[in-house]
Amino acid sequence: MITTQDISRIIGTNAVDNDGSKLGKIGQVYLDDETGRPEWATVSTGMFGTSETFVPLAQAEITDDTLRVPYDKARVKDAPRIDADQGHLSPQEESELYRYYGVATGDTGGFAERTDSTTTDTNARGTVGHDTSGPTTDDAMTRSEEQLRVGTEQVAAGKARLRKYVVTEDVTTTVPVSHEEVRIEREPITDATAGDALDGPAISEEEHEVVLHAERPVVAKEAVPVERVRLDVDTVTEQETVTDEVRKEQIDTDGVETTDRTAGTDRR
Repeated sequence: MITTQDISRIIGTNAVDNDGSKLGKIGQVYLDDETGRPEWATVSTGMFGTSETFVPLAQAEITDDTLRVPYDKARVKDAPRIDADQGHLSPQEESELYRYYGVATGDTGGFAERTDSTTTDTNARGTVGHDTSGPTTDDAMTRSEEQLRVGTEQVAAGKARLRKYVVTEDVTTTVPVSHEEVRIEREPITDATAGDALDGPAISEEEHEVVLHAERPVVAKEAVPVERVRLDVDTVTEQETVTDEVRKEQIDTDGVETTDRTAGTDRR
């Protein structure tokens, strides 16, 4: 059972569900208006903790500076939305939360009637009031403010694809070719060739022929690998500005003199 002495321990700590999954940070603690016992806590849920959800403390436990509640994450996240800044819960709002969590008022220690979840009391130094965001035995008031918690998530931003297809182009090249041509050679009759020249009849008809050869281009094609192509990814980091609203508490004084302890002088 969570007591008033535990409030300072759980404010700002993480809350987990019955399976140990993180729910969010404890933002505020609401007290019963009759007994002053901690009855409700708000848990910061949603992206960057932008919303607060009420969860009962009747069966909650503190384990290793973590508040464990006997509900699963989805149940806490979908709890009725009630403004946590109003400082108290109306009887109708409490009844709605009790019905949602299936908690009977008798299970919370006999708190049958509740008109406010804050209480007025006198602490050890004589100061009237409770500061639910800090120890109830201290006469100081804790001022809190929201801070942006900016993170990143990876999303699909586009696609790149390699596709291979065939195109046809004309290629012109030059290749040397040769061919044979006939030329007439004449030689005089000499003593050495007289025998061949006089061989045969003196007057006759005769034919000689020569086969002429020529080269012609022959084209053949073969596929050869020329390069390898693949897709690769480079990570480029750039700065992106994020703007959001944050709340902070201000403390005003009425009828008291403010002392600037850091400067060592009084400000009137």
